Amino acid sequence: MNLNPYILRSIQAAIAAGNAIIAVYRSEDFGVEYKSDKSPLTIADQKSHEIITGALSDYDLPVLSEEGKDRPYAQRKKWGRFWLVDPLDGTKEFIKRNGEFTVNIALIENSRPVLGTIFVPDRHTLYFAAHDIGAYKLEDGPFKELQSAAADSDEEAGTLLGQIVERSTRLPVQHPRDAALTIVGSRSHKTAELEAYVAEKRKAFGDVAFISAGSSLKICLVAEGKADIYPRLGPTMEWDTAAGQAIAEAAGAGVYEYDTPKPLIYNKENLLNPWFIVQKEV
Repeated sequence: MNLNPYILRSIQAAIAAGNAIIAVYRSEDFGVEYKSDKSPLTIADQKSHEIITGALSDYDLPVLSEEGKDRPYAQRKKWGRFWLVDPLDGTKEFIKRNGEFTVNIALIENSRPVLGTIFVPDRHTLYFAAHDIGAYKLEDGPFKELQSAAADSDEEAGTLLGQIVERSTRLPVQHPRDAALTIVGSRSHKTAELEAYVAEKRKAFGDVAFISAGSSLKICLVAEGKADIYPRLGPTMEWDTAAGQAIAEAAGAGVYEYDTPKPLIYNKENLLNPWFIVQKEV
């Protein structure tokens, strides 16, 4: 399967959605509502969902999105390949205006993410990956031009994607470290279990640094080499992790269930993830 057109389309969809999100972010009214689980929903979530589902519709593949998640398992279990989307990951960070929110798009094939795109609109940063090209980060790229660039064939898509890759940094990158171990954890969803985990690592390693971050940025920090491990000891949904997992795995990191060596899988009957660990492979 030639993934180039899919990667390019996911990048263009994420950028377009990110532009719509930023327009709301810079406005005075986010139109905040609360879902049945008391999680926030904004106009930006809804606009991003509409843009992404429209942009991906050309591929005649199902789209499972956080803002359109009510698809019965009897229907979903027949999907061999589908898009898995979080139109605005980190809505709490969006509302706090701290910039740590992302657009996440993944392509799932046989329960595994084969490509992932994460766009960080407020930081003008793009992460993208596929198992056959590796993982990349593009900062302050020509995003306006990328969004509108036309590719009328798989060959043209490959050429354009190659140009994007040339401008990007291959992940992971070696970063100077001030501590023996760097852990990244949730900014808005800290748990007692996470605190106990960090305390245990401090006993084992002595010098441990802790980074707080929002949204799928936590997975990206491990993928790019700024953190060694991200323990998620709390609830997440499949759309929260799929794109990040594709990027982490393509960068040589692992995304495993917390208490087993099994990687996270997707399109389960229950879309809730188990606890998991993202860690740099040694």
